[in-house]
Amino acid sequence: MQAVILAAGLGTRMGELTKKNPKPLLTIENKTILEHTFAALPKEVFEVVLVVGYLKENIQKYIGNEYEGKKVTYVEQKELLGTGHALSMCKKVLHDKFIVLMGDDLYEKKDLEEMVKHPLCILVREIKKDSVEDKYAIAKLNGGGKLSEIIERQKAKSGDLANCGAYVLDKRYFDYSLVLAGNQTEEYGLPQTFMQMVKDGAQIDIVRATKWHNVTNPEDLKEGL
Repeated sequence: MQAVILAAGLGTRMGELTKKNPKPLLTIENKTILEHTFAALPKEVFEVVLVVGYLKENIQKYIGNEYEGKKVTYVEQKELLGTGHALSMCKKVLHDKFIVLMGDDLYEKKDLEEMVKHPLCILVREIKKDSVEDKYAIAKLNGGGKLSEIIERQKAKSGDLANCGAYVLDKRYFDYSLVLAGNQTEEYGLPQTFMQMVKDGAQIDIVRATKWHNVTNPEDLKEGL
């Protein structure tokens, strides 16, 4: 099985920290975010496709062409046009089913191990209390407990399911045109694009995360999972 790690972004909200290093190479608990991600990959993953862009040479030098016994293939996203576009760049190197992860989030290994048991799925984390300031992409379920909708930038209520940005997909993704992430952006969204599969009848399972750490600002580097 292949894993795609999206690691091309600018990381502008990290300020000075990303002037000389891309965000996935920032450290938490003496390990880079990318090292944490590699350590969390299930044993089924034999190859990692790293989508790089900003300061790509730093990542290539640090990770190399093999890491933790897994082959590493690089795909360059020359224009930062969103996560949907980033995955689309990988069409020629992906085969069958694959797992997609954000290069600036921390995931729990057992959650990813559960994900790869499913043909198609999305990782979500239940919100434990109402959100006052933070906004999330909220996953909605149909009557059968499958994914029915993802609503971006919502103030979450207790019990809502936040999208963790981890997905198990297959090559059907590439059969669809890219969809903009929102009306006021020129970036193409990964969830918005694969939701076309759902509208055509694909059943996407839900896996509930036991842990998930979204790294968005310097304060988030002070704690890990």
